[in-house]
Amino acid sequence: MPNLTFVLPHWLYWSGLVIFPLLAMFLVRKQRAVAPPAEAMLSIAYLLLLTCGFVGIHRLYLRSKLGFAYVPLLVAILFGNARGREARNFVSDMRNEAAGADFLLERAQKAVEKGTEGAAAKLADAQQALTTAQEAMATAVVQFDQWGNFSAAFGVAILAFMLIDAFLLPRLTRRAAALDREQGATHADTVLEEVAESYRPGYDEEKPRPAISRHIDRLNGWVGHFIAFWAVIAVYVYYYEVLARYVFNSPTNWAHESMFLMFGMQYLLAGAFTFREDAHVRVDVLYEYFSERAKIITDLITSVFFFIFTITLLGTGWIFFSDSFAVLEVSFTEWAIQYWPVKATIFIGALLIILQGISKLATDITALKRQGA
Repeated sequence: MPNLTFVLPHWLYWSGLVIFPLLAMFLVRKQRAVAPPAEAMLSIAYLLLLTCGFVGIHRLYLRSKLGFAYVPLLVAILFGNARGREARNFVSDMRNEAAGADFLLERAQKAVEKGTEGAAAKLADAQQALTTAQEAMATAVVQFDQWGNFSAAFGVAILAFMLIDAFLLPRLTRRAAALDREQGATHADTVLEEVAESYRPGYDEEKPRPAISRHIDRLNGWVGHFIAFWAVIAVYVYYYEVLARYVFNSPTNWAHESMFLMFGMQYLLAGAFTFREDAHVRVDVLYEYFSERAKIITDLITSVFFFIFTITLLGTGWIFFSDSFAVLEVSFTEWAIQYWPVKATIFIGALLIILQGISKLATDITALKRQGA
């Protein structure tokens, strides 16, 4: 199988973190406006073909059992690649042995020229060792090429099946959609309704709150939904990493680093949205037994400690970001991604959570006044 040498450019990484969520949010909003029935869709079928068609997922999505035919082909590729890695290691070992034997042969030839006693015997041994190593290396190269051709043949077979399916997908999708319509196509809708019914967000849009709170809540709601789509990016990146590593024997030097940095930024920026949803972990052994008024008063008193912590985080985050930006800091890895945008999210995340704290404070004061009235 050929090697993959693609390295994710830095500009594509940072632009992808911005463009992909915006595009996904637009498509989701458009999909909700159309609200089609839960039946097989051609766009999803082609997406599955492009991303994981080599395992036949697109066929299984369209309820075609022929999707299982891809599995033994993939297993054969993985087997061939595993043996190919062993053969490549053997080639490397034999190449080292040949280099060592060539070095000994050169020394033995110099010893013969100097007339050193026993040099002729050492020269013969060195020549024999070099010949043996070269023959072993040639055999190892042949084995490596054979296993590479073995995996490539099954790879070509999978590619051929995928190309055939690319033309068959419209017909297969129509058949699956017709089957969904016959069965009512209600299962997916039922699952979504059950999930929505089981989810109880802490944020109540109908709850009375001042204008500043509504604006801040809307901002952090948008940020929360924006960065939620970063998790979808991780699916594609780790999919590429697994494919490159186990199918093409070409592990990347950027997939893991790009994703743990992305999830770190997501964690920092999601704090305000989580606060809005009242989803942060807290100890409420006594708090849950308080009256509504007592809860509000308790929140107002403890907000002092909240702002002390978050303002400290804001100042520290700004120091980290400014120091990093001043030297245009990059990671110490081979990929050398910029670190200052990552550290900027410490400051931005702290700012957002402070704003959400202000929203909570204003809402509590308004609620306390209403109760007092």
